[in-house]
Amino acid sequence: MNRGSNVLTGFLQVQSKAVGHHVRHRPAITISREAGAGAITVARLVAEQLDIECPGDPPCPWIVFDRNLVEEIVRDNSLSQKVAEYMVEDAKFPLSDAFEAMLGLHPSSWQMVEHAAATIRKLALKGNVILVGRGSAAIAAKLPNVLHVRLVAPFEQRVQHFEVYYHIDEKEAPHLVRERDEARRRYVRQFGADIDDPLNYALVINTGQISFKEAARIITNAVVDIWGKRHLEKITHSPGATAEPGSKGSHS
Repeated sequence: MNRGSNVLTGFLQVQSKAVGHHVRHRPAITISREAGAGAITVARLVAEQLDIECPGDPPCPWIVFDRNLVEEIVRDNSLSQKVAEYMVEDAKFPLSDAFEAMLGLHPSSWQMVEHAAATIRKLALKGNVILVGRGSAAIAAKLPNVLHVRLVAPFEQRVQHFEVYYHIDEKEAPHLVRERDEARRRYVRQFGADIDDPLNYALVINTGQISFKEAARIITNAVVDIWGKRHLEKITHSPGATAEPGSKGSHS
């Protein structure tokens, strides 16, 4: 069994044990990305680091949902596996969508978007997940336990990454990068959000100037610092918390 399967199994086991028991709210991460900016690589590095530095209580492995997010949406909503073929990260044309739905090939586009949103919210609320794309930043925008990240990079560099990662021709790569960027913009607009607006994210990282490892370190540090501080504040302000001697009324 590969690492991904082991991690998913561990994640599901811990989450199932958490039902009916008090579990401190776990952090989650969304990663929006320009095509070829290295999101999958960065997400996996972050998960490895957070498994060590922020496993939670009880410990739960961090899991990355990227391409496997469609599989999770299909499973979570009891959909046919054939539906996965039509769950593209793009807004479908109304006529073709209506025709395909009429033929019973898949639910309507708005239903599939609703299914995706429901599953993404559920995963984000469970925590210890890194959700790559699929409008996850817009869907989980109001959840207090989620850190939103955007990865960008110069176009030429992203094209080079595409050529290497997908083993495609250098003449085809620029077209595919532009096409994928536009498709993702259309998809996110369905949630009333602008994918390129930096105000939608806590962190915007340029992987053209910062390596994938450095980007992962920045994200990991942010999660550890933010949620470590929040946990400390909850302890400090809890009814049973004991103030340090001499701290009451001190303004020094």
